[in-house]
Amino acid sequence: MTSQVSSPAEHADEADGARENGGAVGEQRAPRSGSAPRASHTSPTSPRSRTDHGAGPQDGSGAVPDGSERGESTRGEGESEKAVRRLDRVIIRFAGDSGDGMQLTGDRFTSETASFGNDLSTLPNFPAEIRAPAGTLPGVSSFQLHFADHDILTPGDAPNVLVAMNPAALKANIGDVPRGAEIIVNTDEFTKRPMAKVGYLTSPLEDGSLDGYQVHPVPLTTLTIEALKEFGLSRKEAERSKNMFALGLLSWMYNRPTEGTERFLRAKFAKKPQIAEANVTAFRAGWNFGETTEDFAVSYEVAPADSAFPTGTYRNISGNLALSYGLVAAGHQADLPLYLGSYPITPASDILHELSRHKNFGVRTFQAEDEIAAIGAALGAAFGGALAVTTTSGPGVALKSETIGLAVSLELPLLIVGIQRGGPSTGLPTKTEQADLLQAMYGRNGEAPVPVVAPRTPADCFDAALEAARIALTYRTPVFLLSDGYLANGSEPWRIPEPAELPDLRVPFATGPNHELPDGTEAFWPYKRDPETLARPWAVPGTPGLEHRIGGIEKQDGTGNISYDPANHDFMVRTRQAKVDGIQVPDLVVDDPDGARTLVLGWGSTYGPITAAVRRLRRNGTAIAQAHLRHLNPFPRNLGEILKRYDKVVVPEMNLGQLATLLRAEYLVDAHSYNQVNGMPFKAEQLATALKEAIDV
Repeated sequence: MTSQVSSPAEHADEADGARENGGAVGEQRAPRSGSAPRASHTSPTSPRSRTDHGAGPQDGSGAVPDGSERGESTRGEGESEKAVRRLDRVIIRFAGDSGDGMQLTGDRFTSETASFGNDLSTLPNFPAEIRAPAGTLPGVSSFQLHFADHDILTPGDAPNVLVAMNPAALKANIGDVPRGAEIIVNTDEFTKRPMAKVGYLTSPLEDGSLDGYQVHPVPLTTLTIEALKEFGLSRKEAERSKNMFALGLLSWMYNRPTEGTERFLRAKFAKKPQIAEANVTAFRAGWNFGETTEDFAVSYEVAPADSAFPTGTYRNISGNLALSYGLVAAGHQADLPLYLGSYPITPASDILHELSRHKNFGVRTFQAEDEIAAIGAALGAAFGGALAVTTTSGPGVALKSETIGLAVSLELPLLIVGIQRGGPSTGLPTKTEQADLLQAMYGRNGEAPVPVVAPRTPADCFDAALEAARIALTYRTPVFLLSDGYLANGSEPWRIPEPAELPDLRVPFATGPNHELPDGTEAFWPYKRDPETLARPWAVPGTPGLEHRIGGIEKQDGTGNISYDPANHDFMVRTRQAKVDGIQVPDLVVDDPDGARTLVLGWGSTYGPITAAVRRLRRNGTAIAQAHLRHLNPFPRNLGEILKRYDKVVVPEMNLGQLATLLRAEYLVDAHSYNQVNGMPFKAEQLATALKEAIDV
């Protein structure tokens, strides 16, 4: 799906389907994270940076029950007489059983919203089990979408609208819903047994517990079955389309385009035309229900966010998809084949799935039998002259650690993509966390320094992939690219840049002797270094005269021969560290318009919530400075000087203070940690309160 800012509703969209079991009729796929609409393309290109946006009138993360109203209008002649209320932003959460197709529903609503031209941010949230127990609280799957007519940064703190497909979905999510918000409830599921599963002794639809909300009771299942009578489907088959009925209703309610979803359904079930038409019919029935029922007296409009975007062509993209495209673009810009050695693990598996589709761009993917084999194959590809990548999450990083150390010793370019999730051990596979920073920094035996790069938003994963590749290729070193589940599965608009905007990543291979021996003989020394980068030559195997030893035993400086000499080992250890320390990274930029005395410093996916919180504080007259780190090893050279300028430094992290620990050790600064490790991203209001308290102390 792509769209031009000048005419956002004119462009077609595509999608690659459901993320979970269930949903549309005929859909029977196991959960997988990060599915997102895909644009047809000849070359994946650079993402839109969220920092291109202006401050905008809202931080976009609040919980205003009805959104911010911009007046009312009515439809044109021949259309419904229902009022249309204009809003500047809306937060919707679809919630149901993991077999109800909530991720597919959210994806489709997001696709149409992106094609319409709104700014948006999403938060998919689903169980780790392929099919969690139906109707139970652990089995609830949800998808939250925040869209607006201006720049936004987060999926929102609390939904203005909750679509609850069963009692479990209502109970699991009602605590997040502010009073006055709208709740659309599938009344067909509120029978004795489903309610008893989640501890409802009486129906919340009848006992007054929902009196503070605008409740819309809708028999979604019954209406869907009735709409699909002509297709001769069984009751169970027809029920599977109730998510399409709900999608149609919400599409009417918020004036979303519909043509893209109908095309998507017909393409998805092209081999089963009856199933395709049944889903389209259910979708249209939901739209028509909204148009005709008296329970929905008002629909809403959220205008395109034209002023929030620089001019260009946009599409909706998830973090894992942006990262995949970034890797393909890096291979293209380096004029190297891209090789991925990977073992499937949530939430990184989608990168393997996506890259396997791009053989036409010189991409080769290898699904290994385990994590160790995956990185071993990738390192072998790096030795052979490819841009090599391995993808994983925290448990896989632990298994890969010895080979990462080998890559440090061999000084070969290798990208280790770590999509962080809740730990330790198996932990929370489908939830997010930032707790692998110290693992990336130090999780190897011996002195084995590795550069670390972290993206800040889903679209920024593209740029981060290019930057990680630049460092790996230029300095001949493995590089960690640390994303997380929040970025991987979330999505936002992405500006597709021109190929000329991408960096040139080409580096030369060694082609002949590079050293003259005392007797005048020319030789190839594999560890003779570039004086500026300290990178050693990259010699492709099979090049005549460039034969040299590889392996994990310490090398002799220059010759690369095996060496147990203490002085040589000390020199090689210090040289490898100096190479990483000397990597050229941009200076850190501080946003401090008011001369604040407190700095909030973040890294990775905390960018959106932190920025939204800072905007709130500034609107209320509080001076606060903000900076965000992309490069975590080495740190930007001006970081120490920046930290000294402020009386207080607050570091919000989704861990127990790992970046704060590094800052205290490196700069002797009293960094104040604000931490959360509940598997969910920060909320803007939560951070705004914590930062205000830190300022006032």
